[in-house]
Amino acid sequence: MRLALGVEYDGSPFHGFQLQANAPSVQGALEAALSKIAAHPVRITAAGRTDAGVHATGQVVSFTSPASRPPSAWLRGTNSLTPAGVKVTWVREVDAAFDARRSAVARRYHYLFYEADAPSPLLSGHAVQVASLDEDAMHRAAQALVGEHDFTTFRAAGCQSLSAHRCIHRVTVQRAESLVLLDITANAFLLHMVRNIAGALMQVGQARAEESWPGRILQARDRSLAGRTAPPDGLYLVDVRYPGYDFPGGRPPALLRALGGLDRF
Repeated sequence: MRLALGVEYDGSPFHGFQLQANAPSVQGALEAALSKIAAHPVRITAAGRTDAGVHATGQVVSFTSPASRPPSAWLRGTNSLTPAGVKVTWVREVDAAFDARRSAVARRYHYLFYEADAPSPLLSGHAVQVASLDEDAMHRAAQALVGEHDFTTFRAAGCQSLSAHRCIHRVTVQRAESLVLLDITANAFLLHMVRNIAGALMQVGQARAEESWPGRILQARDRSLAGRTAPPDGLYLVDVRYPGYDFPGGRPPALLRALGGLDRF
C-alpha cells in the first residue's frame, strides 16, 4: 500500500522537518507514530523539508507499507501518537510511483508580517513584526520575479540544488487588517528562497528600496545584494499540487482566519 498524507504543523517546537539525531523534528514525530500504527519501521518522503521554525498547513508526505489499514486508522491512530504541534489532516492511497517530493509540480507558501509598535506575545513565532508596510509597493515589486529565472540572488549559500533555475507561477502581496501576506507559488523553491524574497520585499514595503530593486538584483545573480534573510517564523507551506491527484489544499494560516481574511486568500 502506497499512501499520501496531508500534514499540518507548528514548526516552533521542532528543529525543522528533516530527521535529526539529537533534536526533535517533524519527520521524527511522524515516523515514530506511523511505525507504531504500521507495526514496522516507516520512512517518509516529504514535499518540502522546511527549516527550523517554519510551519505548514499543507505539507504532503508519502510512504509504503504492507500493513492493511483503513484511511481512518492511519489518520486517527497517527494523530493519537503525535505531539500537539503536528497532525495528519487527510490520508489517500496513491499509485506505487507516487513520490511526495519528486511528483510535485507546484508548491505554495505564505509569508506573514504583522504591523505593531511592540511585539505581540500571541503572534510571536507565527508572524514577523514590522512597524508598517506598503503592501501595494511590495506587490508591484514582486511581479518582476514571476516566470522562469536564475534565482541565485535569492538562494542560500548552503543550497545543494544543481540548478538555480526555478519558475514562479504567481506571487501576490495583500493585506488583512494588520497582517500583510506574501503568497507565492512556484514549481519548486531553492533553500531559503521564499525567506530571501520576503526580506527583499520587506525593504520595498518599508521604503528602504525602490520597487524596481528586486528585479534588478534578480538579474545580477548575486546573493550578497539581497540583504538579510527574513526570519522563519512567518513562513508556511500551504499547498502542494500533483498531476492526476486532487488532494485537499492546505488552509491559510489560522491568523488570517481569525481576522476574517480567509475569503480574500
